[in-house]
Amino acid sequence: MAYIEPSEFVTKMVDAGEQKVFMSTKDTFIRAFMAGAILGLAAVFAITVATKTGSPILGAVLFPVGFIMLYLMKFDLLTGVFTLVPLAWLDKRAGVTFNGIMRNWGLVFIGNFAGALTTAFFMSFILTYGYATDGGLLAEKVATIGESRTVGYQAHGLGGWFTIFIRGMLCNWMVSMGVVGAMISTSAGAKMAAMWMPVMLFFFMGFEHSIVNMFLFPFSMIMGGEFTVSEYLIWNEIPTALGNLFGGLCLVGLPLYLTHVKTSPERKVA
Repeated sequence: MAYIEPSEFVTKMVDAGEQKVFMSTKDTFIRAFMAGAILGLAAVFAITVATKTGSPILGAVLFPVGFIMLYLMKFDLLTGVFTLVPLAWLDKRAGVTFNGIMRNWGLVFIGNFAGALTTAFFMSFILTYGYATDGGLLAEKVATIGESRTVGYQAHGLGGWFTIFIRGMLCNWMVSMGVVGAMISTSAGAKMAAMWMPVMLFFFMGFEHSIVNMFLFPFSMIMGGEFTVSEYLIWNEIPTALGNLFGGLCLVGLPLYLTHVKTSPERKVA
C-alpha cells in the first residue's frame, strides 16, 4: 500500500472540491443520479440481509459495498460535496464563489434524490409484482422504519428535531472520514478498507444520512408507511441534511484543512 501523508491528501481534497464546482451541469447531475440510485440499492440490500437473517450487524457490514462502488466510479453524494467543495472557496481558488458552491450542492441534491427515488420505485415494483401484493415482511419492516424516523421524532418536539440533526452530524462525520480515508492510498484495496470501517459504523448506529433517506422514506411511503411528505421533510430530511453539512465540514474538512494546509507556525522553545 502506498500511503499518502495528510499534507498531500488534504491538498487533494481541496483540488477535488475545486473540480466539482466547475463540473458541467450534465456531468454533475448524472454522477449524482447514479450515486443516489446505487446507495438506495445498497440500503435495501442491507435491510433485506438484516431482516432475513435477524442480524443487524451483518446488514451494516455489507452496506458499505454501495458506498465503495459509487466512490470508485467517481459518482457524487451530497454528503461528500458538503465536505469538499467549501474547502476550495476557503482556499481562495480562482473562480470558486458562494454561488458556485450553491449550484453544485443544488445539482447534486436533485440528482441524488432523482436516483434514490428511481431505485425506490424499482424495488417497490418488484417486491409487489407491480403493486399487486403487499410486499411481505420487508415492506412491513421498511414502513415501520419510515414511521419511527419521522413521526417518532415528531413526538419529541424540538428535542426530536435536534436528535435527528445530531444523528446527521455524526453520520457525515463517519461518511466523510470514509471519503477522506480513500485518499490515503493509491491502492484500490486499501481505499476500500479505509471506506468500509466508518461507513459500517454509521449504518449500524442508526445515524441519519440524507441520501439514504431520499431512498428510504419514499420507499417506506409506497410500502404503506403512515406519514406525510411534509413530515418527512420537516422531521427528517431537512435536519438530516443540515446535520450532514455541519458534521462533514466542521468535523472533517475544516480540522484537516486548518492543520495540514493552513498550518500555524511551530511553537518555539525558549
